[in-house]
Amino acid sequence: MAILVTGGLGYIGSHTVVELLNNNFEVVIVDDLSNSEKFILKNIENITGRKPVFYPFDLKRRELLTQVFDAHSIDGCINFAASKAVGESQIKPVDYYENNLFSLINILQEFKERGLSNFIFSSSCTVYGQADTMPIDENTPLKMPESVYGKTKQMGEEILADFAKAYQRKICLLRYFNPIGAHPSFKIGELPMGIPNNLVPYVMQTAAGIREKLNVWGNDYPTPDGTAIRDYIYVVDLAKAHVAALQKLMQDTADGAVIDIYNLGTGKGSSVLEVIKAFEVANNVEVPYQICERREGDITIAYANVDKAERELGWKSETSLEESLKTVWEWQKYLNARNI
Repeated sequence: MAILVTGGLGYIGSHTVVELLNNNFEVVIVDDLSNSEKFILKNIENITGRKPVFYPFDLKRRELLTQVFDAHSIDGCINFAASKAVGESQIKPVDYYENNLFSLINILQEFKERGLSNFIFSSSCTVYGQADTMPIDENTPLKMPESVYGKTKQMGEEILADFAKAYQRKICLLRYFNPIGAHPSFKIGELPMGIPNNLVPYVMQTAAGIREKLNVWGNDYPTPDGTAIRDYIYVVDLAKAHVAALQKLMQDTADGAVIDIYNLGTGKGSSVLEVIKAFEVANNVEVPYQICERREGDITIAYANVDKAERELGWKSETSLEESLKTVWEWQKYLNARNI
């Protein structure tokens, strides 16, 4: 079975490609390399012993996407292709709407015209906005997200739900919390371009001396230590959830539209300062930091209720925060050795 993985050389995409190959799926990757590097393709092959098909182009180029569908018998798609930096989305809103939504619509046009189903969407807990209660489950009311990035995810979900209902197709919306870590081979991991927008890669680069200090965006939140709280999930655990969700979709014989929605997290929140301390303890390094004003678009607290994913997918996160952070540091050592 051939699965189209868009953004498949990116952070979560590359880890999911590894898990798909390990589960005997054929994989076709489309990635424009705007937030990834070509060497990841070779590393995926080194990890799995199998080489996915790769096309380097922008999904907004519909004519090239059509050629991929003509060349391969696609049985499903996992769509990771999106710009993802919360802060950047606030200053480049039009770019985010164009990139994140036009590419999705192009894929769905191909699915519609070819009668295809089994579509998994890389969504985000940002669709909940600042939820009123914790933990967040799949029935928590959606709110208008604080960031443009979050808005594109919420719009993407709405587009897909309409697609499934109108054309009687099967889709799955996976709402991630905060992925961290690297593959245990340390050959793939998060590779931010320029200054990191997410906490853990910034911690990693600061510990390595690439950044002078880590910016902690606000210490006046209504949390125990004043810093924002998130649910940090190990990226390999997250990747395995995609395989479980895909298998469920493909095995579902129900007539009509199928719209599966799952939160993917650990069920536990950790503050920014707790993550910094855990990184220092796990890796015996120091991470200098400074407190800054709050960053526009950030929320106070978010962590998941993951009972539904465990019940319906037979999946749960198994890797601790400290274990995940150890892989982050080993990945940074790998990058240092390659002068990346």
